[in-house]
Amino acid sequence: MERASLGVFDGDEMAGFMKVRFKPSAEEVHRVFLDGGVHPGHRRRGIGTALVRAGVEAAKVVHALHHPASRLVIDVHKAEHIAGIPELLRPQGFAPIRYFQRMVHPLGDMPIPGGTGIEPWSEQNDEDFRFVRNESFQDYWGAAPMPVDHWQNKVTNQTFRPAASFLLRNADGAPAGALVTMNWEADTEATGVRDAHFMIIGTLPEHRRRGVASALIAHALRAVAEQGYDRAILSVDSASLSGAPGIFAKAGFTPTSRHVRWALEA
Repeated sequence: MERASLGVFDGDEMAGFMKVRFKPSAEEVHRVFLDGGVHPGHRRRGIGTALVRAGVEAAKVVHALHHPASRLVIDVHKAEHIAGIPELLRPQGFAPIRYFQRMVHPLGDMPIPGGTGIEPWSEQNDEDFRFVRNESFQDYWGAAPMPVDHWQNKVTNQTFRPAASFLLRNADGAPAGALVTMNWEADTEATGVRDAHFMIIGTLPEHRRRGVASALIAHALRAVAEQGYDRAILSVDSASLSGAPGIFAKAGFTPTSRHVRWALEA
């Protein structure tokens, strides 16, 4: 954090921030993720530009420390509807390279069938969850394997919801697919809507096109409805070759907003 984060303050009030996150592994390309924001009351003062420039420099430092032999690409992922993002990023050399569709399921009272051979997360099967994520995301654009410490930091943290996260095993008892749910309490407090974010939905390559993802989604939808969530949300790569958009649409998810991945080759 001391090398890759920055906060801007107006007195005691935070006006903006930036942070960068590096990949735990990289081969030819190392994609460093740059995130941040400026409070609406402090925009149009050059804060965003200063933060983006600082983020680019921080990304170079982190890249040099961890994967100096790889080519550096800096990614920014922002909702398309946020005003001023293109004007902020284009002058810094960023260009849009990919689009991700946000999809929502309203839950409601519709009957949802449960799956078989499905179990919730536990400390005993945590490594099976991580294994499924790493194996199923090998062909996912921009993904990298998660070592244990990265998994604990990014997934099984304070936003993780184990009672709404599930593992599906095949007939031999081996893991075949997994679904991970997260929820941000601050979002619920601010909006009054309790969202179940299906952050990871993965199926091992040898088990694809057998209904694994559909069974996990159906089971998770029923579980989060019973647990008092208002809706389920997920994000899907519009250029996905796995058929995921069709699977989600069939499960009852409908598209809402779209996010843009901007990239800078540094």
